[in-house]
Amino acid sequence: MKILIQHAEILDPSSSFHQKEKNVLINNGRIIEIGDKNYTADKVIKADGMKLSAGWFDLGTFAGDPGLEHKEDLESVARTAAAGGFTGIALLPNTVPCVQTKNEISYLVKGNDSQLVQIHPLAAVTKNNKGEELTEMIDLHEAGAAAFTDGLKSIWHTDILLKSLQYTQKFNGLIIDHPEDIWLNLFGQMHEGVNSTMLGLKGMPRIAEDIAVGRNLELLAYAGGRLHIAKISTGKSADMIRAAKKKLNVTCDVAIYQPLLDDSRLSDFDTNYKVNPPLREKVDNEALIKALKDGTIDVLCSGHIPHEEESKSLEFDLADFGMINLQTFAMHLGALAEPVGWDALIEKVTVNPRKLLGLEIPKIEVEEKANLTLFDPERTWLFDEKANLSRSKNSPWLNQQIKGKAIAVFNNGRHKIED
Repeated sequence: MKILIQHAEILDPSSSFHQKEKNVLINNGRIIEIGDKNYTADKVIKADGMKLSAGWFDLGTFAGDPGLEHKEDLESVARTAAAGGFTGIALLPNTVPCVQTKNEISYLVKGNDSQLVQIHPLAAVTKNNKGEELTEMIDLHEAGAAAFTDGLKSIWHTDILLKSLQYTQKFNGLIIDHPEDIWLNLFGQMHEGVNSTMLGLKGMPRIAEDIAVGRNLELLAYAGGRLHIAKISTGKSADMIRAAKKKLNVTCDVAIYQPLLDDSRLSDFDTNYKVNPPLREKVDNEALIKALKDGTIDVLCSGHIPHEEESKSLEFDLADFGMINLQTFAMHLGALAEPVGWDALIEKVTVNPRKLLGLEIPKIEVEEKANLTLFDPERTWLFDEKANLSRSKNSPWLNQQIKGKAIAVFNNGRHKIED
C-alpha cells in the first residue's frame, strides 16, 4: 500500500530534507520518494502545517503488565503510545513481579519485530526494586534488557549504585536512576515552598533531589561507567549535571510537563497534578528551559504513570503519584517549541533516547525504513474518555480541549492514521 504524506515540514537534522516542506511517499514500510511531485498513492494525507519527524521514543513509560494490568497492560500502552505519536517505548521494571529475570524480558519483547510500537524493557538494578541486592545484570543484558534502573524508586544504596556502575562497564551498559533522598522526602506530598505551607501539605524539598544528584555524580566519577539521571526538576540539579558533562559520561532527562507547570496547579488539591518529582516553582521551570536549550537535558520523556481511579480519588495525602501523558505529549511539545525551538526538542524525543540505549536511529531519507511520526502542533481536539486509550484516567487534561496532536505513526511496515 502506497501512502503519500503531502506538504509536511520535515524535522530531521540528519536528513538532507531538514526543515523543508516535501511530499513523502511510503510503500511497504519504506520511504521510496521524497520531493515536490504529486506521487500516485493509495492513500493521501494532506499535511499542510504539520511536521514529520523520525518516530518518537519514550524513555521510561510505566505499564503494570505483568501483575498490575488494571493500570495499563501491554496492549493498552502500545495503543496509547501510538495515538500519542510514539513508535518505541522503554518500560520501567516496577511490575509484579518486577523485571528481573529472562522470562520477564522475553515476555515484554515478544513480537517486537512486527509491532507498530516496539517495547524495550528496562531491567531492575536490584531484586524486587528494594535496593538491597543486585540482579543478574549480565544475564539480563544478554536476554535483551535495554538498560538498568529501579524505575520509580531511587537506587538509594550507595554501594549498590557503585557496584552496578562497575558491573555494567563489562558490556557498556547504562544505569538510569531516579534521584531522590527518600528520607528527606518521607511523607512529602508536593514541592516544599510557600504553596505547600498555604495548603498545609508536607513538602518535598529541592535538596532531596540535589543531594541525590550530587551523590550520583561523585560515585560516577569514582567508579566510571554510564549514568543517566531521570526526571530532574530543580535548577541546581541541571547546574550540577551541566558541569559534570565536561568530564563524566552522564546524561539526563526531564518529564515534558515539568518545565511548563508549577506548584500553583495544586491549589485545588487536584491529585492528577501530584507527581514525583513534584511540580516546583517558576524559577525551576526557567532553569529547565535553559537546560533544554543548551543541551544539558538530553531527553524529554512523557512521565506516563497510569493509576486506577481508586488510587487517585482519595484525600491528597493518600493518593498515588503520577499522571498519564502519552497521548497529550504533543501538546507539551508544541508549548515548549516557542522558548526552546523545534530542532533542540525533536532530537530529545527521536535521536537521543535511542542513542543512549544503543538502538537504530531512524532517518528520513529515500530507501530508509519508514519509522515516522506526523504531528500537527496546531490541531485542537477534545481529550475525553472516548479519546483516551489508556486503561487509566489520571490526567489533569481529561475532558478538556487541547492543542497539538499526533496524526500518524509508521513503523515495521505498519501504520496508524487519524481520521
